[in-house]
Amino acid sequence: MNRRVVITGTGIWSCLGCCLAEVRDSLYEGRSGIGVEPERIGYGYQSSLTGIVKRPVLKGVLDRRLRVGLSEEAEYAYMATREALATAGIDEGYLLDNEVGILFGNDSSAKAVVESANLMAEKRDSQLLGSGWIFQSMNSTVNMNLSTIFHLRGINFTVSAACASGSHAIGLGYMFIKQGLQDMVICGGAQETNYYSMASFDALGAFSKRMDDPARASRPFDRDRDGLIPSGGAAALVLEDYDHAIARGATILAEVGGYGFSSNGSGISQASADGSVIAMQRAMDDAGVKVSDIDYVNAHATSTHQGDMNEAMALGRLFGTSQTPISSTKSMTGHECWMAGASEIVYCLLMMQGGFIAPNINFENPDEYSAKLNIISKTIKKELNTVLSNSFGFGGTNSTLVIKKIIQ
Repeated sequence: MNRRVVITGTGIWSCLGCCLAEVRDSLYEGRSGIGVEPERIGYGYQSSLTGIVKRPVLKGVLDRRLRVGLSEEAEYAYMATREALATAGIDEGYLLDNEVGILFGNDSSAKAVVESANLMAEKRDSQLLGSGWIFQSMNSTVNMNLSTIFHLRGINFTVSAACASGSHAIGLGYMFIKQGLQDMVICGGAQETNYYSMASFDALGAFSKRMDDPARASRPFDRDRDGLIPSGGAAALVLEDYDHAIARGATILAEVGGYGFSSNGSGISQASADGSVIAMQRAMDDAGVKVSDIDYVNAHATSTHQGDMNEAMALGRLFGTSQTPISSTKSMTGHECWMAGASEIVYCLLMMQGGFIAPNINFENPDEYSAKLNIISKTIKKELNTVLSNSFGFGGTNSTLVIKKIIQ
């Protein structure tokens, strides 16, 4: 089978806002969601910069029995998924009567692990550990909680692929539906923002030290970038077979046109222009589009020297002569890590619906590689029919998605 796969629902909980409308406005206005968390310095971090993500209040929304197993990132994912289902026109009755799957990207759940280990070290008594910590501490914390809360009975597993996790989750959901194995899959990505989760990352010296000016700290592709800013939240999308969506009268937001992937097969933290090109070309081939068909590229670019350089080299090979508009929304969000591949598809859809390209803020001085690209530093109006979004991660995992405006 080779079915068409469409997006009928989206939801977002990020440092740019706690709903689609708030995030759309932040993107359009080029508003940064990055701030400082002084506790990080006290904990031993070199940098206190982080995406500022509001913690949802779920008391009165979810029963305590369901709340107890939710990790921080699962709370974010619950809010994003609830919004995605609402925009897709799916209620509890539908979920009870139909088989719906869930694939979420998540590659850590540090807080529950650290806090339970600290309590064990202090008290030496496992009976003092809360019953929910086991469900909060597993990498599959998002899937296991959401599948229970929303009564999901389809495909159900977690994609752990570093900073490409959310993108691969969407790619896999696309493949399950395309091949006729599922009619509908909730796909997304989630990332905790507590300081436990990023200490080992900070140890690499990978974070920006521009703590005196948080909004200007994330500088993808800029010559003067000095590191990324950790961030998080959650994003969710409802993927569906086209005919199934039409039959139930759903509003179709866009079509997942293609999915491309590759592995660099080199150093564990080493980016690769060659691997990036393979993933992008594979996604375009799968979508049946050419470079000239791509109206906008949402770059992975995280504001690190090596990562941005290698992606700029790859983008230059494919899009340099066409001068395709490119921006990295991480200039506003920081690096949302495990959720980034999913959230950036939501950001692309909001741009597609609004007819604009969000800016790569803080892009002031190109380097020798980004100078060859058409980096959009200010919001521009543009009709977007076909967009490409990149996500790359440690271990050399690369994922690219092509999203098309639907032609019914």
